[in-house]
Amino acid sequence: MKIEGKITTRHRDAACIAGALSPDNLRSMETVAEGDRVVTTITGTQLRSVIASMDDYLMNLAVAEDTCSLHRGNTNR
Repeated sequence: MKIEGKITTRHRDAACIAGALSPDNLRSMETVAEGDRVVTTITGTQLRSVIASMDDYLMNLAVAEDTCSLHRGNTNR
């Protein structure tokens, strides 16, 4: 059985967020920026693995948001 989860979030700088997240993606994950949105699709064959990957992704998302906010703050000086 194939399981797929999709997380879509809006951001001021979606390209920065997607770029910051991409290095942490597993083979079963794809992250893209679409306008002001970041869309991540996670696939797998075991529900627990997909849920664990989503949980990890959300933690990484918080770090990416902080990183991109700091980057924006440094370029505005």
